[in-house]
Amino acid sequence: MTIYLVCIIFPLFLGIWAQMQVYSKYSKWSHVLSKGRITGAEAAQAVMEQAGIHNVKIVSIEGTLTDHYDPMHRRLALSKENYYGTSLAALGVAAHEAGHAIQHKQAYAPLQLRSALIPITNVACQMLPWIIIGGFFLGIFGLIKLAVWIYLILAIFQLVTLPVEFDASARAKKILVQLSIVDHEESRGVCETLDAAAMTYVAAFVASLGQLLYYFLLSRRNND
Repeated sequence: MTIYLVCIIFPLFLGIWAQMQVYSKYSKWSHVLSKGRITGAEAAQAVMEQAGIHNVKIVSIEGTLTDHYDPMHRRLALSKENYYGTSLAALGVAAHEAGHAIQHKQAYAPLQLRSALIPITNVACQMLPWIIIGGFFLGIFGLIKLAVWIYLILAIFQLVTLPVEFDASARAKKILVQLSIVDHEESRGVCETLDAAAMTYVAAFVASLGQLLYYFLLSRRNND
């Protein structure tokens, strides 16, 4: 029971807490408008142009916090609230995604590794539900060993994701101030928003690591 609490329940609550922090900080700073009234799309464009990037299209998409950078199609997608918004939260998120575009241009090693892991990670995620069902509900305990390898893949993917996300946020915080899009006082809102978002990736890594440990111990117990 103790192992279950440490490996499963604790990471679960950590993940919930991290998500609550993201929405709390994002909600707080999305109501604080930047002094320059620059939109998220304009900020992302400025950040990329400063890095010599002129071939990435910025588009508006539906949803909340659905923002992402698509390296395959060289497209930076911002949720409408962040695309058109002039809040400190919008600027932070937009600049963060622009940071990924800079990583792509500079062939940032962790981003390249993460991109290489995506296909195998997607396959692992698709297999996982069937492995869990077969292992627990059908009693095919050999699948528990396979689950260990699946969670090892997921844990490695989440581990590689950490420097990618932290680096993108660090670039965003620095460049927004360098370009005078936000001043040092306003940078607090950007930092709090991005730091809260970063914790969700830490929580995801802890969760995958906890699952890996749990199924590893379970497989060892079955062997005994």
